[in-house]
Amino acid sequence: MKAWLLTGAKEPLRRIEREDPRPGPGQAVVDVRAAGICHSDVGSIDGTLTPMLAKLPLVLGHEVAGVVADVGPDVVDLKVADKFLGEVTGLVKLPDAVDFVQAATATDAGQTAYGAVMGAGRLRAGERIGIIGLGGLGLTGARIAVLGGAQVYAADPKHETWALARQRGVLETVEDARDLATFDLDVIVDFAGLGTTTANAITAVRAGGRVIQVGLGRSEATISTAELVIKAITLRGARGGRPVDFRAVIDLIAKGDLSIYAGTTTFEEIPEAIERLKTGDVIGRIVAVMG
Repeated sequence: MKAWLLTGAKEPLRRIEREDPRPGPGQAVVDVRAAGICHSDVGSIDGTLTPMLAKLPLVLGHEVAGVVADVGPDVVDLKVADKFLGEVTGLVKLPDAVDFVQAATATDAGQTAYGAVMGAGRLRAGERIGIIGLGGLGLTGARIAVLGGAQVYAADPKHETWALARQRGVLETVEDARDLATFDLDVIVDFAGLGTTTANAITAVRAGGRVIQVGLGRSEATISTAELVIKAITLRGARGGRPVDFRAVIDLIAKGDLSIYAGTTTFEEIPEAIERLKTGDVIGRIVAVMG
């Protein structure tokens, strides 16, 4: 088995090889066919999120899809060659209509976006929602909101993302999150998390509105507590999603209603892909395809 190992904050990834794992009771080994690369991988390497990790050294990667290669002696509901995705301890069967690239990024970009928009955001049909940041999560969250019957607006300084947003049903896009105030929004979901975006979301949302914080581009933000109180705004964090959110995303992908915008790379090029993500030279998601 080959892998990229993180030994410490601000340390380069090390390419390693290990013996193939063997499953014990209640376990299965998954031959990974696609692995998504997330901005949290950048944070894990640069030290921003390293304190949140398990004990180092650690093999990064939390968006995986593949095929069952082996099962433990007491596993009866799985068989070798089944298409599954997710952590070994929580495998979910993959419909034939969903490919490995879409499945891998659905475990994060899909599930997290759905959990933020429909779960924490409690979006209802007919409401107006603002999406801050049109990266992989933002573009996905925007499309999920459209499918949920909402009027969707977005903010992103990268004009190259605007056409993609329109293709997904976004009505109008602005450069600065403060300009979302024009649209009298019921909900704003901040997928960027640059500190200023959090503050601007509170300024832009309507009185009594909801601001959902997802992005962690910065670990702190200075906000107007006066606006928060006077406008009676609900500010809530959203981290990941629930199994029900993930299944909803997979169903949307299988039906052809949702496609997560993603480019591909190889296993050997994973460090370079992470650097591209760090510098902002990525639109959508990057998925490493194995074999």
